[in-house]
Amino acid sequence: MGSRAIRNVFACCVLLGFAAGFCAAQEKPAAQAKPNASIAAGAKLYKRNCAVCHGNDGKGNGPPPASSPFTEPPPDLTTLAKRHNGEFPAAYVKSVLRNGVTMPDHGPAEMPVWGVMFKAIAKSDEAKVTARITDLTDYIESLQAK
Repeated sequence: MGSRAIRNVFACCVLLGFAAGFCAAQEKPAAQAKPNASIAAGAKLYKRNCAVCHGNDGKGNGPPPASSPFTEPPPDLTTLAKRHNGEFPAAYVKSVLRNGVTMPDHGPAEMPVWGVMFKAIAKSDEAKVTARITDLTDYIESLQAK
């Protein structure tokens, strides 16, 4: 009877192990942390290219460029996730950085098209442009209000 009890305990442990593994597989994976190097590189790009309008803190309070044709203040980048139901819109941010925003009729686009700018300024290939946009997006994501 002792070996039967041990077998039953072993069988229960095996079943519990399978159940725990199955439940763990059903959970959503934790959000992957962004590499610190990407955020640091994005911070440098932000300070060089974005802070002039969006401010050092990303809240849209930078000084307006001299003789600016822009009519709207830049958006607060620290509330992007909040404005998108708690999810940071990484694909949207990457698209805006690469392609700019929709150009208004008979007026200038109010944000530079960084995909083109990065490619022209640094004579970068597409992989480097994508890496810069990813770094900048990771940094902007790190600014989100908690």
